[in-house]
Amino acid sequence: MAKLTENGGCKANMVGFSIHLLMSRWFMVFACLLIMSMAGSTYLFSLYSNEIKSSLGYDQTTLNLLSFFKDLGGNVGMISGFINEVTPPWVVLFMGAIMNLFGYFMIWLAVVGRIAKPPVWHMCFYICIGASSQTFANAGVLVTCVKNFPESRGIVLGLLKGFVGISGAIITQLYHAFYGNDVKSLVLLIGWLPSVVSCFFLRTVRVLKVDRQVSFTRLEYAGSAAVVLILLFAPLVLVFEEEFYLWKRKQQILHDPPQVKVIPETPSSVQLAPQNQPKPEISELKPNSCFSDVFKPPPRGQDYTILQAIFSLNFVDF
Repeated sequence: MAKLTENGGCKANMVGFSIHLLMSRWFMVFACLLIMSMAGSTYLFSLYSNEIKSSLGYDQTTLNLLSFFKDLGGNVGMISGFINEVTPPWVVLFMGAIMNLFGYFMIWLAVVGRIAKPPVWHMCFYICIGASSQTFANAGVLVTCVKNFPESRGIVLGLLKGFVGISGAIITQLYHAFYGNDVKSLVLLIGWLPSVVSCFFLRTVRVLKVDRQVSFTRLEYAGSAAVVLILLFAPLVLVFEEEFYLWKRKQQILHDPPQVKVIPETPSSVQLAPQNQPKPEISELKPNSCFSDVFKPPPRGQDYTILQAIFSLNFVDF
């Protein structure tokens, strides 16, 4: 009887600790990091833009128009900020998840041919809605973390924005693992994966009452700084390994050059140039001034000079 009571108490303690862990602000930070690691779908446009261009028969000008509306949706965050001021964070995250799923799912349907070819303005609307969902994730996560960690808001914001920066690489790795090289499925992955992650942690991301402030000693700061430096210089191991492999391969080629078989040509096959052929005149090329083509932008797709970029309409619009 005593063993049963003891086992029941252990199970109750484990359940209680699990609930406490899931409701803690540190687990909330973990959930926010996962949401931010899926919130960089706007950085992947270059991976599937050619598929949109070929599937829907767009030219480069139309593709640039889609890219403009993608950037427009990803940079207009006032709406999500206003909504976050009057609603709980889960409302903003849920709205962002729905917008992300709707926008990219409609693009996927158009690319795979499940629906009729939509007009260009429909595609601009879809990609603008899908990209705008990133601002809703930012508003729901960043503002909540700042309120829950007022003493470490700089560190928390830096970590969250850092995960947004590497989210493109994370989604790319998951895309190759799930779908191989099927670019059309990448659009589908961008649509459902961030939405599922946001919906899974809807009740986790919330404003909590901060009971105590966490303070660190100088020794603890030194230990954390050492860990940061180790992680910062860890990629140097891969650099050394890769360069050592290339250097070793180069040395092997120098010591063991490949055998080249030379086949001499017969004199009859060699055509001699006539002696009296006039030499072509070589005109002296004068370098163009950097100010001569300031207001003459190159064709679309070619590189601009610094002055051409400054005086272009795209720069003024930016």
